[in-house]
Amino acid sequence: MSHIKKIGVFTSGGDAPGMNACIRAVTRTALHFGCSVAGIKQGYQGMIDDNIIEMNRYSVSNIMQLGGTILKTARCIDFKTHQGMQKAYDNLKKHNIDALVAIGGDGTFTGAERFSGIFNIPVICVPGTIDNDLYGSDFTLGFDTATNTVIEAIDKIRDTAESHDRLFFIEVMGRDAGCIALRAGIASGAEAIMLPEKDTAIDDLIKTLEDGAAIKKSSSIVIVAEGDKNGGAINVAKKVKEKFDFYDTKVTILGHLQRGGSPSSFDRVLACRMGFAAVKALLNGETRKMVGLRGNNIKFIDLTESLREREFKLEDDLLEMSTILA
Repeated sequence: MSHIKKIGVFTSGGDAPGMNACIRAVTRTALHFGCSVAGIKQGYQGMIDDNIIEMNRYSVSNIMQLGGTILKTARCIDFKTHQGMQKAYDNLKKHNIDALVAIGGDGTFTGAERFSGIFNIPVICVPGTIDNDLYGSDFTLGFDTATNTVIEAIDKIRDTAESHDRLFFIEVMGRDAGCIALRAGIASGAEAIMLPEKDTAIDDLIKTLEDGAAIKKSSSIVIVAEGDKNGGAINVAKKVKEKFDFYDTKVTILGHLQRGGSPSSFDRVLACRMGFAAVKALLNGETRKMVGLRGNNIKFIDLTESLREREFKLEDDLLEMSTILA
């Protein structure tokens, strides 16, 4: 695609550790291949508001270790309208932007796929979300860091739980996907893990806790994904407390703590690989595709397929061992 002279890069939706490393990779790869780069601030809203800046290699110096995103992010209702998209496209043309790299989740991908189809502007998407719930990639940017953040918090909570014979219900992010809850629960030795993908009856949870009490466990940790069908950690704790008062019961909601922090080594390298691959794909004539990691190889998947296959399945072996190892 020799006509591509300038690439726009933006982040959209929820922020995720590793986004800055990806922005850096996109910028420096594009510059290496002779393209100029524009940073679009605040995602699709920035396109509409003409919040677009020129980027050079120094614009992305010393950002790899930073959490969040230097380009900021926002959700944009106006971009769902044709009028909003037209205004965004006009601003891109004003800045001579020929192609886009979009970093975000399924909402970002939906907007990019529709926008590219209407205005015929090449776009490659990079999966950036801590939920790890996008079809087509084994891992998304930010998931590894967020999981490590949760594990660190659980380890600290277990210290106080052991000291006071307490039962802690720890709520983690995962409205529709239990990836963080499942891996963090296994890695921290949680007694039970409650997931959106799996119905866990309160009576079954109480039986698990009673079995622990019978063998003189001094504390218990239950991980609850926010999208669990029982209504989150507060509701689960309340229902358990009504039937099982052996432990002093506490609830901790980790919330947006999971989004922040310096990205892990894994997320930094993944971000570099995906950003590098996204630019090369655009220059090789690819468009409307997502960069994914399959095994240890970078692969591309059509955006329509990634968006159509909404159901992200949790690994069967992890689900089985989560009960046995507890």
